[in-house]
Amino acid sequence: VITYLGKIVEELDFRLVMVTNQDGLGTRSFPEETFWPAHNKMVALLEGEGIAFDEVIIDRTFKRENKPTRKPGTALLTEYMQGDFDLENSYVIGDRLSDILLAYNLGAKGIMIGKSLDLQDDEVDKAHVEAALALSTVDWKGIYQFLTRSNSSSVVSRTTLETSVNIFLDLYGEGKTTVKTGIGFFDHMLEQLGKHANLNLSIETTGDLHIDEHHTIEDTALALGAAFKKALGEKRGISRYGHFSLVMDEALAEVALDFSGRPYMTFEGKFNREKVGGFPTEMVQHFFKSFADTSGTSLYIKVTGENDHHQIEAIFKSFARAIKMALTRTGGNELPSTKGVL
Repeated sequence: VITYLGKIVEELDFRLVMVTNQDGLGTRSFPEETFWPAHNKMVALLEGEGIAFDEVIIDRTFKRENKPTRKPGTALLTEYMQGDFDLENSYVIGDRLSDILLAYNLGAKGIMIGKSLDLQDDEVDKAHVEAALALSTVDWKGIYQFLTRSNSSSVVSRTTLETSVNIFLDLYGEGKTTVKTGIGFFDHMLEQLGKHANLNLSIETTGDLHIDEHHTIEDTALALGAAFKKALGEKRGISRYGHFSLVMDEALAEVALDFSGRPYMTFEGKFNREKVGGFPTEMVQHFFKSFADTSGTSLYIKVTGENDHHQIEAIFKSFARAIKMALTRTGGNELPSTKGVL
């Protein structure tokens, strides 16, 4: 708990609120002096490790009273429901079904920890539990990994009269890719991007290839850049800068990038053929320019070589490795800028 809750606090942009039912606290059946020493000791232990709760909310009623203040009721949480909080991307973590139902009632998501779900209780609204449940796990490492990845993924759809593009992106994946654009060599390059940047990437593009390849490639790049911008969020805790040089036979590609929020692209290279496998070589530079525009990336690309296939593939692989470097987590939640915003 201490290790991974601490990493969540340090690396991710969440506030912590403790919500607990303590049946009859302060009554003869549950005297105050039997609760506070243990509670305060645990809170102090966590605070000593940098894990501090913004608020501790305790409901003292009994279940038989059926009070709206008792979890999964939300009467004590109106501040969070009415305030400027992103509840849709917030989580209730607990080991009871009431925690998952609280998530549902808040409009948040639920994480069940420590045991498997039992939906046999007739008093439980199974549909609400299933709708709110985002994860069931036995340890805090699983929660940390889930939240890290949930905080760095995006879904983007872009539809015009010329193309339809649907993209799923997970910045911290395992290199799993599914790409279908109708242009074989382009698919191959995007697969290289996912593999060598360790992205989980799904791209499906339907375009007006009966005209030419331009709109399909351009709009895929624009949507991919938008997916990166969305998944990067505030860019806290990442290295921000990436640089990689890669050789492929006689070709040498060099890519440097900065997730600066300011789009700019410099390209140095020359191709000998009009197309490689149905992919126009003139669209290489345009692909990266379009990506830079919508992602807000400063991008420098230089390539030399004789074989255009080798040159283009070296560029995409270098681009992927530069992205991987820029996404490296620094171990904190600091914004990598003195400006205060990227």
